[in-house]
Amino acid sequence: MDNNAIWKWLILVVLLCMSIWVVSPPSEKIRRGIDIQGGTSLTVAIDAAAVRREIRNRIDGAAGKTDEDMTPEELKAEKAQLKEILREAPERTEEVIRNRINGLGIEEPVIYLDKKNGRIIVQLPGIGEDKLKQAIKSIKEIAFLEFRLVHKRNSTLVAELFTNGQAPEGYKIVPGKRLYFKDPQFKKSMDEDFRRELGMFKIPDARFEFMLQEQIESGQLVYRPYFVKRRAELKGDRLKNAVMGFDTMNRPQVNIEFDGKGAKAFAQITGDYGPNGPMNADSQVGRQLAIVLDGTLYSAPVIKQQIFGGKAEITGNFTQQEARRLANVMRSGALPAPVEIVEKYFVSPSLGKDSINSGITAIVAGGACVVVFMMVYYLLCGVIADLALILNMLLLPLGMIAVAGFLSLGMKTGGGGGALQLPVLTLPGIAGILLTIGMAVDANVLIFERIREEAKKSKTLWTTITDGYDKAFVTIIDANLTTLLTGIILFWFGSGPIRGFAITLCAGILVSMFTALVVAKLFFSVIASWTKSMDVVKMLSVVKSTSIDFIKARKIAALVSVVVIVGSCSLLAVRAHKMPSRIFASDLLGGTSLTFDVDKSMPLAEFEKKYSIESIRITLKQAGIVEPFIQYQREISDPDSGTLQVRAGADPVKGKTAGEAAEQALKTEYPEAKFVLAQENAIDSQIGDELRKDAVISIVLGLIGIVIYISIRFQLGFAVGAIVALAHDVLVTVGIYSLCGRQLSLPIVAALLTIVGYSVNDTIVVSDRIREYLKEKKKENFRQICNLGINDTLSRTLLTSFTTLITVVMLLVLGGGAINDFALALCIGVLVGTYSSVFVATPVVLAWYKNRKPDFAAAVK
Repeated sequence: MDNNAIWKWLILVVLLCMSIWVVSPPSEKIRRGIDIQGGTSLTVAIDAAAVRREIRNRIDGAAGKTDEDMTPEELKAEKAQLKEILREAPERTEEVIRNRINGLGIEEPVIYLDKKNGRIIVQLPGIGEDKLKQAIKSIKEIAFLEFRLVHKRNSTLVAELFTNGQAPEGYKIVPGKRLYFKDPQFKKSMDEDFRRELGMFKIPDARFEFMLQEQIESGQLVYRPYFVKRRAELKGDRLKNAVMGFDTMNRPQVNIEFDGKGAKAFAQITGDYGPNGPMNADSQVGRQLAIVLDGTLYSAPVIKQQIFGGKAEITGNFTQQEARRLANVMRSGALPAPVEIVEKYFVSPSLGKDSINSGITAIVAGGACVVVFMMVYYLLCGVIADLALILNMLLLPLGMIAVAGFLSLGMKTGGGGGALQLPVLTLPGIAGILLTIGMAVDANVLIFERIREEAKKSKTLWTTITDGYDKAFVTIIDANLTTLLTGIILFWFGSGPIRGFAITLCAGILVSMFTALVVAKLFFSVIASWTKSMDVVKMLSVVKSTSIDFIKARKIAALVSVVVIVGSCSLLAVRAHKMPSRIFASDLLGGTSLTFDVDKSMPLAEFEKKYSIESIRITLKQAGIVEPFIQYQREISDPDSGTLQVRAGADPVKGKTAGEAAEQALKTEYPEAKFVLAQENAIDSQIGDELRKDAVISIVLGLIGIVIYISIRFQLGFAVGAIVALAHDVLVTVGIYSLCGRQLSLPIVAALLTIVGYSVNDTIVVSDRIREYLKEKKKENFRQICNLGINDTLSRTLLTSFTTLITVVMLLVLGGGAINDFALALCIGVLVGTYSSVFVATPVVLAWYKNRKPDFAAAVK
């Protein structure tokens, strides 16, 4: 028996306790995405007034002037710059905000651009008040980094202020020191106008600005004055990286690094203005270089020597949290213009409570059916598989935390998890959990089918079990490592929902291998120590041994696949060209944002219960609006008031705009609800160009990784077969799904990624059996061996597909809204994947080698 069993049991118990601990209590520890639990919605707009002030500061001689003081040339220059900024700023602002929110660890946010008014909608899932404040602060910060020279006579000018007892409004002089402190009696708001007036305090000329550096002296918050040049010598647009660090006194600071051009410029400045530098030739003391971020002076160090390498430090009165947030803001990029948050709302779950409840019911029912089936079909072995599956789900939270932490190492932004913190659970995450269940069952099916084969050879019970495990081990490792590699690549190069899916996928693979290869074997070890009876491995056998000539049907199968792919995808392309929103949902293509006012006499919570999201979704779909994205939004200041938000395609519906069609349908169906269309705006796609590019790159690199891995473990021909099967499964699934009148959306992207995982797994299992027979059966030709490989794994293929379909069909029957669409795509994909593992992948391998045996088989003695 296993001599290390006691240690394995101990490790299992420890891991199980840790996993249960990190997820307890579930109501607090399981963080749900905005599609499941709702969250907070912020509307961000470009602050045009602040942009104008910023432009005037950059125009020589225009700082602090009113319109009447400006010359016609200055007004013309200002107008041209303002128009250019307001035209380009929204898209760049959307990208920067997305990076900043990701850097805060707020996962699965919904961020999109309203094209009509240039506003950015930011929806944050279920965050607390502290996190919301961080998000708002990060969104509003411009991260406009500047290096400016301090006035050469700064010490003299500052000394004159204190000699004359002069202090700016709102501040007082610290007795005996050249420092200020805030006047506690000062009640005036320190807004933009105040800061602008402060900047004009006792300046020697208009080229300079009066600034205060905040610092701590003897435990008191004080301010050191400087006269700083308005024009920057170097800006932060050449910034390469920014991270939190510590100075020699262990105080938090921000370490920054410029790119090549920025480093060269920084070296030039520090050389020119250092001791006896070309621009400071009359002094052996270097000039002070002020570091200004978003108009705030953080430090003004003296240039002691020329600095090469493009590295510098920003010191200030920081806490660790402030330094970390500041580094994230700088690293994620500068906003092209100041912004303001014009609206804040609470939002309801987009899936609707009915969809969520039905989805949970479907998963529980599907899981119960899988458990019952495994017990009935595999008897005692099935009971062990069920125990392993339950442990698999209990260990999954710990696996997700570990994977998220590991994959995030070395990344500039948060990766989806954190120390003892679960990643956010969204619909794509549920896809990963379904794949986890499928892979856990699949590994056990592979082992049991191998044990069944070994039991026919008249061995002892423990020898039968260990030989079955040994024979299945390589297959399980190859199948799971291929999918694991794909998940890692999806995480590193993907973003948003793709990254969330990758975390769940990778964690599920690792945990399922542990429970199948280690935990289930421990249970077998205990049973084998009690009895020697072979009845322990007795199983039903519905799928008998077959000898079907699958390869003979390869030409007919190829013709069927080509006809389905070409026909469905051609029709899809035609429909997409005529009416894109019928094919692509607004989160992929963009579309129309509709805001409806509702009956104000009824509290919104009561209104939402009476007119549920599910019922409204049905009404709008009947009106011709395909798969609308629906949410209720509550005003934060008045939770009883709010609006109904609908995102739909931009295409006309029966000759009307989406807004007109939706309003008419709602008023007809619910006249007493008093739905009134208040606003209709065009919106950009939720995932944006950058996210689309990330998705394509990650998937392509994932495919390349599969080719490399399979080529190393098998040969290139097997890799080609796997890739062709993947492409086949995705194309057929997309084609058939679209023919069913459904839209392609982000959840469907997650479903397609799940299908890719299944397809790779199936293909590897068959290829592994073919490789085994190539070494054992020297007399058979390659065609015969391919048929043997398919036939001998047919039972496993059908059983795994059946157990997966149980849960998916439950989702399809019981789930509503987006969950129903998601389940339909998975259902099609699992059926197509089963077909391709038999009729596509292996025939492609056979065609690649043109009926000759692969080279590695000939070398085996």
